[in-house]
Amino acid sequence: MDVVSPYKEVFKSKPRLVVRGPGRVNLLGEHVDYNGGPVLPAAIEQSVWIAADDSGSEQINIRALDLNEAVSFCLDDMGAKQDKKGHALPVWALYPAGVAWILKKNDLKIKGINAVFSSNIPMGSGLSSSAAIEVAFAVLWQTLGGWSCDRLKLAQLCQQAENQYVGVACGIMDQFATACGVKDHALYFDTRSLEWYPAPLPKGTVLVIADSGMRRSLTSSAYNDRRAACEEAVRLLQKYKPEMTCLRDISPQEFVAYGEYLPPLIRKRAEHVVKEIARVESAVNALEREDTRAIGALMFAGHVSLRDYYEVSIPELDCLVSLARSLPGCIGARLTGAGFGGCTINLVWAAQADEFIAGLEQGYREKTGRQAKVYVCHASEGTTILPVE
Repeated sequence: MDVVSPYKEVFKSKPRLVVRGPGRVNLLGEHVDYNGGPVLPAAIEQSVWIAADDSGSEQINIRALDLNEAVSFCLDDMGAKQDKKGHALPVWALYPAGVAWILKKNDLKIKGINAVFSSNIPMGSGLSSSAAIEVAFAVLWQTLGGWSCDRLKLAQLCQQAENQYVGVACGIMDQFATACGVKDHALYFDTRSLEWYPAPLPKGTVLVIADSGMRRSLTSSAYNDRRAACEEAVRLLQKYKPEMTCLRDISPQEFVAYGEYLPPLIRKRAEHVVKEIARVESAVNALEREDTRAIGALMFAGHVSLRDYYEVSIPELDCLVSLARSLPGCIGARLTGAGFGGCTINLVWAAQADEFIAGLEQGYREKTGRQAKVYVCHASEGTTILPVE
């Protein structure tokens, strides 16, 4: 994607560097990262691209090319969340501003910048466009500042920016995946120990993303309510397991014994998390033995749980998963991301991907009257610095 030409047009000079920050899909492990559980995401080719250079001052000037909007604010006054004219920062600008704020708070050298960015990650689709923006800007400031920081630590800082500055109580999975992606691999990531390793995707398969066209705003969604329900479940279960600190600490077998003491709604939320953690562990084992049938079954089961227990699906996503199950080439399907809209992720045999996509688009149109954007993607490397052409 060309961001160099727009940069030259806006700032009348050549940028010093271009940074690519990939989006991510999650094969399994939805809503478990803030419960201490393991996840199985992959960085994808769809990305944010930033062209930038030092502004030579304390001022940060950013243009969002896709929105045709620009903002300017100063490094010295980021806590106010206002631009240099005293207006509230637009929502999109909170993400780079939050990164600058957290880096400065941690005494990491950052500079004022001129930057333009563009993305082919659909906003609000559950593919982590926000994390891609955060990590890409963090790598940008790291490069310009000349300081070292490993990618996992950088992901943690970006998570803190989203928690403390943007106001979304997200876990670390999204930032981790966009920072640490490995080509052709999913990433098994233990969000409690922070240990991780790449897990090769089955040979002869591709990832197919189906965008329902239904958008959601994470900050105004029920995401924070779900997290609070999990925390309440832990508090109540500590009566029976005092050593518990998160839902990772109770096994599915123990949950059968103690879950009945939870209020019905809290129990449903917690049951999804406890069983989803077990599904991730099973999926990694299935990947290692190339058992695609088991992987697919686990993906479908994960969607049912998100629909019925965590209640973050919507009819359009359910329709896409139901259609996918009946189409040739489909191994597994589920919603990906926080839910309340966005996309499904489908693991599909590459040889049948075109037929699968055509069937899914047609079926969705017939069932809902809506047009789904369905496309193949591949697991990609994490955030990278690219040469300036």
